[in-house]
Parts: sequence; C-alpha cells; structure tokens
Amino acid sequence: MSADLHPSIVALVSLAANIAANHPKQGLCQVDRLKDYGVSAAQIDAVIEIARHIRDEAGQQLDARFDEAYGACKKPADPFANIGVAASGSTCCTPTPSGKSCC
Repeated sequence: MSADLHPSIVALVSLAANIAANHPKQGLCQVDRLKDYGVSAAQIDAVIEIARHIRDEAGQQLDARFDEAYGACKKPADPFANIGVAASGSTCCTPTPSGKSCC
C-alpha cells in the first residue's frame, strides 16, 4: 500500500502552510494547481480561512505572552495598572468567523 498523497491534497496542505507561516509567496502557485486539479473555489476558500485563522490566533497568543512578560518587568505607579487578562481556556483552537473548525 502506497502512502503517497494525491497532488491536490499536497497542494492544499502547502497552501495552508504557506499562509499560516506568513510565507512571502503565500501559496499563490498552489491556488493555480488546485484549480487545475478541479478543487472547487469553496474548498480553496475554506482552506484559506482556516489557515489565516490559525496564523492570526497564533499571533494573538504570542502577543499576549509578550505583553504578560513585559508587564511583569514593569513597576507601575498605579497598583491597578498591571491587571492581567484571564486566559481564554484550554481548547485546542477556536472556530473561524464563519464557524469552520481548524482542529
């Protein structure tokens, strides 16, 4: 049994990885391949939405950790100036704005 993936699956994964990683080429060449393979625009749009959501969520979490570390090294004059924000829970991810799951 071969473990080779269909080229359309490879192109979808590559597109998502390029977007999520903020690659300068953003996976645009994969979009042309996907169209050639007959992948629908709706499926491509779903992959793009999920990849952007994962990228944005990762950036928000990194920013929150930075802000927390930065806040810990400051000595505020106002004792209420350094009130932290509660964590949003331990879910693996949140759904995209249209409700698609990225998990």
